Amino acid sequence: MATTLFRTPKPASPPAAPAASEDRMGIIDIGSNSIRLVVYQGPERLPATLFNEKVMAGLGRGLAETGAIARDALATGSVALARFAAVAREMEVTRLRTVATAAVRDASNGAELLATARALGLDVELLSGEQEASGAGYGVLSAIPDADGIVGDLGGGSLELIRVSGGEVRDRISFPLGVLRIGAIRNKGPGALQRVVEQALRESGWSGKGAGLPLYLVGGSWRALARLDMHINSYPLPVIHQYAMTRAAIDRLGRTISHVNKAWLRAVPGLSASRAATLGDAGGLLGVLMKHLGTETTVVSAFGLREGLIFDALDPAIRAQDPLIVAARDEGQRHGRFPEHGDLLDSWIARPFQRDTPDMVRLRLAACLLADVGWRANPEFRAERGVEIALHGNWVAVDARGRAVMAQALFTSLGGGLDTPAPLAMLAPPADLKRAVQWGLAMRLGQRMSGGLAGPLLRTSLHDDGTMLTLRVAEADCPLYSETVERRHSALATSLGRKIALASTPPN
Repeated sequence: MATTLFRTPKPASPPAAPAASEDRMGIIDIGSNSIRLVVYQGPERLPATLFNEKVMAGLGRGLAETGAIARDALATGSVALARFAAVAREMEVTRLRTVATAAVRDASNGAELLATARALGLDVELLSGEQEASGAGYGVLSAIPDADGIVGDLGGGSLELIRVSGGEVRDRISFPLGVLRIGAIRNKGPGALQRVVEQALRESGWSGKGAGLPLYLVGGSWRALARLDMHINSYPLPVIHQYAMTRAAIDRLGRTISHVNKAWLRAVPGLSASRAATLGDAGGLLGVLMKHLGTETTVVSAFGLREGLIFDALDPAIRAQDPLIVAARDEGQRHGRFPEHGDLLDSWIARPFQRDTPDMVRLRLAACLLADVGWRANPEFRAERGVEIALHGNWVAVDARGRAVMAQALFTSLGGGLDTPAPLAMLAPPADLKRAVQWGLAMRLGQRMSGGLAGPLLRTSLHDDGTMLTLRVAEADCPLYSETVERRHSALATSLGRKIALASTPPN
């Protein structure tokens, strides 16, 4: 994925680490379908998730017919809030934000749940439809900074549409078309949902607004659709973020859902029974929505309202940071041997790869930042550990191809050789994987020559003149160039079609 909103600088020396807060912040999200507590800690730009739990309270179930939250749903919601308030206290969360969305906003008895929350010490923000839409839009921008299209956030009680581009939220609107309301609309007869959506988009001026643009999908029901599509297609990477589906695929999913039983759906990995029950309505709405927006492709976002609330509150300079690089640097500093190692290694190997595109430069830096995270693993499995970290790590702002390129570089650098392990060849083109092998060989050379330490990387340099791949070292550092280092030097040179040379520089 080419990123246009930020550029990663090429440091001559290791940059200062991004601010990483040891404070814990949490968000309780009282949605129409579920109530969830998420606790975060780590770098401000992309804090790690320490705790994530949801309760399927179904506050919006039946709301369209009765106008009120059902008594059993209120009871379930009250129990969930009591638990989450207690967990937040036990985890010593220093900043806890509690928000409520469509169901509480629209229900005649929503104030009852708000009163329960206040009694528990929770200060609930009742978000408007516009605030909910903005949060979802910023959530997508937090995880996909170059997103340019329409964000569709499907909750239990409402559907938000948000135009995002240039790193900003543009137009936004909220419709009472949550997944828990769709069944009642469809029960009015064939074509009822089509008519309702068409009228809503036309009267709001959103009809055709997605022509030529992707639709970014936010919300558990639409993520469940994507998991079903991944299962049907035997997709080799079990990571839902930035998974893409076409309008034709959505139509096929609709036909599949209508012909399979609930037991089959519940057997789909990662698909909960509660989400399986709403798949038909979620798919029906998505197909109609894409038709009238004029969009042909969808991209799933793992981030939504909660992450958007965090992102929107950040200082602009922190918001501009590349989340992939922030996360990879934090991972490397936490689990590698030497905190400055990754940035220095990337600078050290850069010269032979000066023709790499900005996108590949970014992926190379991410791989270098992760180059030492497998050092505690059994030596026989370090290469496999590198693949696992790159493919399955909790990264954002990177697609499946990017993950595969990073995985190939780590596999080679950690001793896996020149082979391409499965399923990388299914996710990235051969030319990109070949380049990643060369990065891996260069990383392997730099790590062996330096012992992973900063000093030797700062005092030596790698040069490529198109014929010779020269390693320049100070006279005092010549003993670092052992037989093992020479073999790795030769392996990299061979992969680049070069011969090797060693040049010593006299002391200053």
